[in-house]
Amino acid sequence: MFLSSSAVSALRTSTRPARQQLPAFGSRLLSAAMASSTSADSSAAGSQTPMEDAIRSKITAALAPTKLEIHNDSHKHAHHSAMRGVTSRETHFRLVIVSPEFKGKMQPARHRVVYQLLRDEMAAEGGIHALQLRTKTPEEEAKAEAAQQ
Repeated sequence: MFLSSSAVSALRTSTRPARQQLPAFGSRLLSAAMASSTSADSSAAGSQTPMEDAIRSKITAALAPTKLEIHNDSHKHAHHSAMRGVTSRETHFRLVIVSPEFKGKMQPARHRVVYQLLRDEMAAEGGIHALQLRTKTPEEEAKAEAAQQ
């Protein structure tokens, strides 16, 4: 699922308070991600891939994934008119996240958790413009792998 920055802004400007937008576990996840944000920001300052580093740090801290794939697809979209004048080479990402934290949650709830974790990166000038997510539990991943064999 791709979400434009305007769609993300619309999600952010909901009339409900931020704590009510996520289930109870969301506050705990958000706290963990916020705590890792400071260390990710300082370590990513000299990195060639600061946005990818921040994504990896926040998701790892909050979701403890058993599998995390981060694909930077920005080069595929550099010619789009929305990207004119944008100097960042980290604007379009495709993520595969397998985490036990997703157990019992439908896809929209899982995606909301990830959007909340990455809200600062999505709001930043030259930040994440598009985010494609594939979110699974370890059981769903094992079942999918067994079906392929």
